[in-house]
Amino acid sequence: MPQNVLLAEDDRAIRHALERALTLEGYEVTAVADGVEALAQAHRHRPDVLVLDVMMPGIDGLQVCRVLRAEGDRTPILMLTALVETADRIAGLDAGADDYVVKPFDVEEVFARLRALLRRTGGADGFATAPPRSSAAAPPSNGAASPEAGGLLTAAGLRMDAQARRAWRGARELELTRTEFDLLELLVRNAGIVLDHATIYDRIWGYDFGPGSKNLAVYVGYLRRKLDEPGAPALIHTVRGVGYALRED
Repeated sequence: MPQNVLLAEDDRAIRHALERALTLEGYEVTAVADGVEALAQAHRHRPDVLVLDVMMPGIDGLQVCRVLRAEGDRTPILMLTALVETADRIAGLDAGADDYVVKPFDVEEVFARLRALLRRTGGADGFATAPPRSSAAAPPSNGAASPEAGGLLTAAGLRMDAQARRAWRGARELELTRTEFDLLELLVRNAGIVLDHATIYDRIWGYDFGPGSKNLAVYVGYLRRKLDEPGAPALIHTVRGVGYALRED
């Protein structure tokens, strides 16, 4: 069945062009011009994925995102933004967005990111019963995560319940978005192993956005903020020019 996209964009030209492109790509599209109507439509008929412009009059895309997440709605959300600063991207992730595209964008990039979001949530054709991409990590080697009784993964002082999608550092439970959890699970399953950027992009997003993309760096930074504790060792380490590794030094 066609996947339903709820598109909220106040720029008429962009809204119409993106609506047409998505329709030609095979999606069913509900297009609205503001955040109020986006919330109304989301409550009326839950979409498979939302595409939200950040800068809309009245209720903007960030506010729509916050409301839906506060209601427990975990529908994947792709943000459209003309704001390119890292702080602006982090604001979107803070609000609960799963991914973002910076304007002006190539429509093929929007398609790729939507496909990746739908695959991760089991909503794309051919992926309805597939496991999350992060579960397909390389087999554990020295230092990698070990399963505990009850199916918990443990590494570097972290515990993760992949089925319940819960994670803890020590006794503290971590509040993670979907993408943050997937990224942390991938690192935990490969603890002590340096994962290169291309591998992480492929496992988490299903698409390598190239060396110019800051998407991974933003998510790693945001995840570090939630993991790090005063006086405790850092867990996610940058291997410059290569990628990232999880280890407790």
